[in-house]
Amino acid sequence: MFAIDNLLEGLTPSAVLIVLLKVVIVFVVGLVATMFMVWFERKIISGMQNRIGPNKAGPFGILQTLADGIKLFFKEDLLPDRADRFVFRLAPFLAFVPAFLVWSIIPLGGDFSNGKNGAVTMFGHRTFVQLADPPVGVLLLLAISGIGVYGIMLAGWSSGSKYPLLGSVRASAQMVSYEAALGLSLAAVMLVAGTLSTNGIVTSQSSLGRWHVIATGVVPFIIFMVAATAELNRPPFDLVEAEQELVGGFNTEYSSLRFALFYLAEFMNTVTMSGVIVTMFFGGPQPVKFNLGAVHFSGDLHLGFMNGTVWFVAKLLVFLYIYVWFRATLPRLRYDQLMNLGWKLLIPASLGWFMLLAAQRVATDNDWNKWTVNIITIVVLLVCALLLLAATRVSAKNREREGAMF
Repeated sequence: MFAIDNLLEGLTPSAVLIVLLKVVIVFVVGLVATMFMVWFERKIISGMQNRIGPNKAGPFGILQTLADGIKLFFKEDLLPDRADRFVFRLAPFLAFVPAFLVWSIIPLGGDFSNGKNGAVTMFGHRTFVQLADPPVGVLLLLAISGIGVYGIMLAGWSSGSKYPLLGSVRASAQMVSYEAALGLSLAAVMLVAGTLSTNGIVTSQSSLGRWHVIATGVVPFIIFMVAATAELNRPPFDLVEAEQELVGGFNTEYSSLRFALFYLAEFMNTVTMSGVIVTMFFGGPQPVKFNLGAVHFSGDLHLGFMNGTVWFVAKLLVFLYIYVWFRATLPRLRYDQLMNLGWKLLIPASLGWFMLLAAQRVATDNDWNKWTVNIITIVVLLVCALLLLAATRVSAKNREREGAMF
């Protein structure tokens, strides 16, 4: 029904066909984007580290991902003797499918000129260039992204081996820890935008100065970026695949297509999370608009209804490059550093910044002096930060003393 709600002029046979067409487009875009991301990451890292990237299968090695998929298709599908057969087969889908579901609520384009709010006319119907626009889109996003942890945990547990189980426990703890910071950073976006609808969030970012990365004060974006990287299990937070400790991690016992699903899920989630970042903080398919005195740029590329899609893809490529850059350059953290960063820094910082934004909103609504409110709020946050820092230092000294005893 969410997909039908997306159509602004009622339910008709042609409207149903539009919804089915959107489903096909989202599915195809997801698959193609995943294949592109695998090739893109290999190619960019090879350039950054002065190595040879894929260059044999197809022009510029662009068919290498397809060749890898065909190879995995013909590999033997192993099933451990001690494995729980049903759960073992189900787990890869629980890791892969949620990434596709998130794409259903991400605006992929639209016409945002002249107050159209992203609506376009398609086969005589006014609709959005997204599969669904539920009124609780951000909550649905958080709920769907949380399903992925079940796939990883069940994959390790159902394998019947202690090494995948250790990897899945570590991955689950990591993902759950950073989910809190992720949600709190999005709460700042919801507070500024005043809506949970993804289309409404994009519409509220009508110019460069209204982008939520600026309107929320940059801090929620930084927290979201770090938390999303940790939740994706990508470097420098790829402790799930710490080869010297956990063999191959939770997917050690997997092979053939089931291993391919886990492999593709990592890259698919990277593309998906980049799309979420663009949607929440950088205007989504909204063109880049600014007016600085004599310099005026409307963002109109004269591409009609494809104008928004081109801008969305351009912004998406920037963050895909950033994620590859992280992987090519940053060293892996220790597990205690990972947990300290999440629980002792990101969560308190995201909560404190949300309180600051909330105080500003209350001051605006009640015509209070903004500077007085900001100063009081900042002083309170600084006191809390100092107390947290002191508690962290005491905890670190206690751990050092306990380590010295043994």
